[in-house]
Amino acid sequence: MSALSSKVMTHSESVAINGTQVSYIGHDCKDIPDFLGDTYGQIARRLDLSFNQLRSLAGLKMFTELEELVVDNNLLGNDLRLPRLPNLHTLTLNKNQLTDIEALLEHLADVTPSLKYLSLLGNEACPNQLVSPDKDEDDYQRYRYFVLHKLPQLKFLDTRNVTKKEVMEARARGAFMKVVKPKSEAPHNAAGSESDPLPYTPLPQGSRDARNHKGVFAKCHYVYYGKHSEGNRFIRNDQL
Repeated sequence: MSALSSKVMTHSESVAINGTQVSYIGHDCKDIPDFLGDTYGQIARRLDLSFNQLRSLAGLKMFTELEELVVDNNLLGNDLRLPRLPNLHTLTLNKNQLTDIEALLEHLADVTPSLKYLSLLGNEACPNQLVSPDKDEDDYQRYRYFVLHKLPQLKFLDTRNVTKKEVMEARARGAFMKVVKPKSEAPHNAAGSESDPLPYTPLPQGSRDARNHKGVFAKCHYVYYGKHSEGNRFIRNDQL
């Protein structure tokens, strides 16, 4: 077998395909591999890139027909940029490193005009008691109003359907509900220092290793992250 054939086989073995659903999970890649777009860009309607170390989604430019995108448990930050995805209706960005909610929402409004389902749990930009013990339900509700002010077409946000009452409140007062961007943390000490804080995660202590894909149940109001993000599927109910 030639080296090229061996490489192609290795790539194909690392990708799970189910019709137009493409999954490339848990490979610790920092960028979307070129072969994914070259091979599956034109056929993929749903793409799951969970449990990697993605810092950029530039490789999505090849996925022109994408309708669903799952990028949970990555390292995406405020410099996140998506190509224009006119058909994308579902986006989950759970457990990344997003803190600037306004910039993110303005970008999504520009490049994902068909977006209906959005989940941002596990980011500092989404204030809830799993992320910040000093936040309460009122803080989270204000965040929802602000998101719906920026993205009024949403039908589902995080783990809840969008209600008519929320839509009306977002129209009336959403512009004044901006979530304040968290202050930057003090510079970390040298790598390996015992005083360095643990990487952020809303999950219990035992599941902080992203390589541990085993689901953890807990009594929480918001979400359960299961194996390979499959435990956090949307329950779609477009009835307001």
